[in-house]
Amino acid sequence: MTAAAPDRTGPTADRPRPTATYRLQLQPGFTLHDAAAAVPHLAALGVSHLHLSPLLEAAPGSAHGYDTVDHTRISEQLGGEPALRTLAERARAHGLRLVADTVPNHMALPVPEHLNHPLWHVLREGPDSPYARWFDIDWTAQTGPADAPHRGRVLLPLLGDRLGAVLDQLSPGKAAVRHPETGDAPAEPVLRYHDHVLPLRPGTEHLPLPELLDHQWYRLAWWRLARTDLNYRRFFTVNDLIAVRAEDPEVFRATHGVLLRLYEEGVLDGFRIDHPDGLADPRGYLRRLAEATGGAWTVVEKILTGDERLPEDWPCAGTTGYDALLHVDGVLTDPDGVRRIAEDAAGLLTPSPGAPPADAADPSAVYRRAAADARREVVRRELAAEIARLGRTAARACDETPDAGVAAHRDHPDWALTEAAAQLVAAHPVYRPYVVPGEPAPGEAARELTALADAAPAPGAPLTVPAEPVPAPSDAEQLAAALETVRDLALGRLGRGPARDEFAARFAQTCSAAAAKGLEDKAFYRWYPLLSVNEVGGDPGHPGTAPDRFHAWCAHVRRHWPAGLTALSTHDTKRSADARARLAVLAETPGTWAAAHRAWSRAAARHRTGPHPGPAAEYLLWQTLAAAWPIDGDRLVGALLKSVREADLQTSWTEPDPGFEEALERYARAVLDDPEVTGPVAAFVEAHAPYARSNTLAAALLHLTVPGVPDLYQGSEEPLYTLVDPDNRRPVDLAAMGRRLAALDAGAAPDGLAAEKLRLTAAALRLRRDRPGSFAGGYTPLAARGTAAEHLLAHVRGDDVLAAATRLPYGLERDGGWADTSLELPGCPAGRWTDLLTGRTFAPGVLPVAELLEHLPVALLAG
Repeated sequence: MTAAAPDRTGPTADRPRPTATYRLQLQPGFTLHDAAAAVPHLAALGVSHLHLSPLLEAAPGSAHGYDTVDHTRISEQLGGEPALRTLAERARAHGLRLVADTVPNHMALPVPEHLNHPLWHVLREGPDSPYARWFDIDWTAQTGPADAPHRGRVLLPLLGDRLGAVLDQLSPGKAAVRHPETGDAPAEPVLRYHDHVLPLRPGTEHLPLPELLDHQWYRLAWWRLARTDLNYRRFFTVNDLIAVRAEDPEVFRATHGVLLRLYEEGVLDGFRIDHPDGLADPRGYLRRLAEATGGAWTVVEKILTGDERLPEDWPCAGTTGYDALLHVDGVLTDPDGVRRIAEDAAGLLTPSPGAPPADAADPSAVYRRAAADARREVVRRELAAEIARLGRTAARACDETPDAGVAAHRDHPDWALTEAAAQLVAAHPVYRPYVVPGEPAPGEAARELTALADAAPAPGAPLTVPAEPVPAPSDAEQLAAALETVRDLALGRLGRGPARDEFAARFAQTCSAAAAKGLEDKAFYRWYPLLSVNEVGGDPGHPGTAPDRFHAWCAHVRRHWPAGLTALSTHDTKRSADARARLAVLAETPGTWAAAHRAWSRAAARHRTGPHPGPAAEYLLWQTLAAAWPIDGDRLVGALLKSVREADLQTSWTEPDPGFEEALERYARAVLDDPEVTGPVAAFVEAHAPYARSNTLAAALLHLTVPGVPDLYQGSEEPLYTLVDPDNRRPVDLAAMGRRLAALDAGAAPDGLAAEKLRLTAAALRLRRDRPGSFAGGYTPLAARGTAAEHLLAHVRGDDVLAAATRLPYGLERDGGWADTSLELPGCPAGRWTDLLTGRTFAPGVLPVAELLEHLPVALLAG
C-alpha cells in the first residue's frame, strides 16, 4: 500500500476535488450559453467539473481567450457574467462545478489600443501612470520624449515599414474612448494608423506630426525592430501579448479580483494557471492565490522535460497533464520502430538551416543537434531584445555593492555579460530554474547552471555581437569569467539588490521562452520522423516509455500529485490523441510505412512545381494524411503552412517565401484531388485501422484510470483527429454526442470505434465518480505471464478496479496473438470481477488474456 499523498489543496464538503474535468474551448462560436446547453450530456458522461477556457474579456473575436484586454468583467463576447452564473447554476443542478483557466502572465496589446485601458493609460502618461507598474517595461532601453529623454518610452513595433515611409499614414485626431471606471468619455486626442488608435500625451496634440511623435511616451517603429529593440516583456515572441507583473500585490489584486470574487461566491471552484514559467516567482504567485482562496484546487501548465519533477513546495494540485500524455503515448509506442523510421527518414529532413541531410546512423544525436541549433537561433534572433536586456541588467547587477562596497564583480565587458547570458539561456536543459532571491538555489538548478558555465566558452561562434568583428585571444578568458558571474547572478548567489533580483527572475523567464520557441515551435517542426512523438515536453530523440518506467511514473503521481490533471489532447497539442494513436502504429510497421509514403510520392510526382515543396514538406504531408484522414483541403493546408513557417527553413512568419508556400498549397490540394494518390492513402489508413483502434482504446483507458484527474478535451469522448491550433479549437457538436451516448445507455450495441470509445469513456468516468475512494487509493501494477506478456499493461486501483490494455497490437498479431499469456486477477470485495465494457464476469485467479480481451483490446473490471 502506498503512503498517503500530501494534501496541498484540501477539499471541503462544499468544494470537492474533481474526479474528472472536461475542457470547453469558449469563443464567439461557442459561448457560455452553448456550454450551458451541453451540461446534461457532460453530466451524463460522468465528469465532475467543466474546465472553461479563459473567461475575462479578450480581444474582439478571440477564439482562445488568452489575449485578455479587461480584467474587470467576464467576456461579453461569451455572454458576460449573467451567462456564466446561469451556466454555474445549471451545472450545480446536474452535480457539476466549474474550473476557470487563468492567464496571469500577459494581456493583449489590442487593436484599437484603448480596449486595454491600463496599457492605454501607460502609453498616454508614461512612467508616471499608476498602471506603469502593471507591465514589465524596461524604460531605460529607449530614449524618452524630446523633453524628458532620460525617462524612457515604450517601443511599439507596429508600423508596416520604416517611419519615414509611412509618415503620411499617421493622422492625429480625436476619438471617444471607453474606460472601465468612467464608461464612454468625451472625445480625446488620438493618433491613428490604419486600425490602430493610440493616445496622445496631454498637451502635445497641437504639435506638428514629427515633433508630436517625438514627445510621446511611446516610439512608433517598424515591426522588424521588435526582434532587437523591444523593451517590454511579452509572451514568448508574440509582440501583441504584453507581459503583466503578477508578482506585484496590487497588480495581482486588480487582475484577479473578478475571478476571486466569483470563487468566493461559489460560481467557480478551481483554477488552471496558464504559463506559470513566465512569472517572476511561480511559487510566490501560487502562495498568494492559495492565501486569497483559502487553498482552491489549482493546477499549473508546467512543462516538465525528461526526469524533471514539479517543485514539491508549490501549493497546487499538480500539472495540467502533459507529463501524463508523454507517458501514456510513450508506453504505447515502439521505440525501436521509431528509430528505424528515423533512420529511413533522415535523408528527407534538414534539421538545421544549411545543414546536409541528417546522418541516419544516430537519429537521437541528430535531434539533439537540431534542438541545440534551434535554441541558439531563437536566442540569436527572436529573443535578441530579451538577451540584450539580460546583458544590461547583469551590468547593473555587477555595479550593485550590497557587501559594504566590495565590487568584486565589476569590469566585465558588456558584450561578455550579454554573450554569457545568451549561451546559458540557449543551453539550459529544462524550461527554467526556480530561483527565489534570498533563498538557496535548488540543487538541480545549481548543478545544471554550473555545468553549463564550466563548459568551454565559444567566443568564435557568438550568439550576440561581440566587441570586435573577430574575437581577440583574450575574449575566451573574459567570456569564461562572465559565464561564472552570470551563473551566480542567475542562482542568486551574489546577494540581494534590485538589479540582482531582477536578473534572476528575468533569466528564468527568458529560459522558458527559449525552450518553448526553440524546441516546441522550431525543432519539433524540423525533425519529425514520427510526428506523434513531437509533443509538448517530449524528447523526440528518446521516444517511448518502458512499462516499468510507466508504472514508476504512475506511482510517483499517486504519492505526490494525486489531484493533478492528466491529459491526452488539449487546445495546444499539435495532434490529438487519436491522430497520434494512428501514427504510433507506423512505429510497429516501419518498412510498410517507408514503402507506402514513397509510393504516394511517386504517384504525386506530376503535381510538383520544380523543386517545391521538397522532400521534408512532402514527408510532413504524408504523415499528416495518415494521422487525420479523411481531411479537407483547408484544414490540411492550414496545418502544413503553420508547420513550415514554424520550422523557419524554407519560409517563416517574418520572412515568408510566397513562391514556396503557394507551391506547397497547390501540391497539397492537387494530392487531395487525385484519386490515384488518395485511394492508396485511404487503403493504408483502413489497413492499419484495427491497430489504431487498439491504441485509441488503450490510451483512453490508461488516461481514465491511472493516478491523477483525467481532463478530457472537448469532443474527445469519441475519436478526434485534429491538428495543431487553430484546427483543434473548432467547436464540436456536443448535442449529437449526447444523443449517441443516450442511445448506448438505452441498450444500443456499439457499431464502431466511435461508439466503443464513447462507451469506454462514460464507463470509466462514471466509475471514477461512483468510487472516488478506489481512485484515491493505491496503484498496483499487474504483470502478465507468457509469451506475449510484454503486450499487456494492467493495474489495480484500490482493491476493486482493474484496467487492462493492449500495447503494440501489430507486433502482438504478428507474433501469434496472446497464445499462452495469462493474467492473475486478484481477489475483490464483490467476489467476482465484472467487465463494464462487455458485461462478462470473471472469478479471481489465473485467466487467459485471450479470454479477457476476446471482444475488445481493453478491459475495465469492477469488483
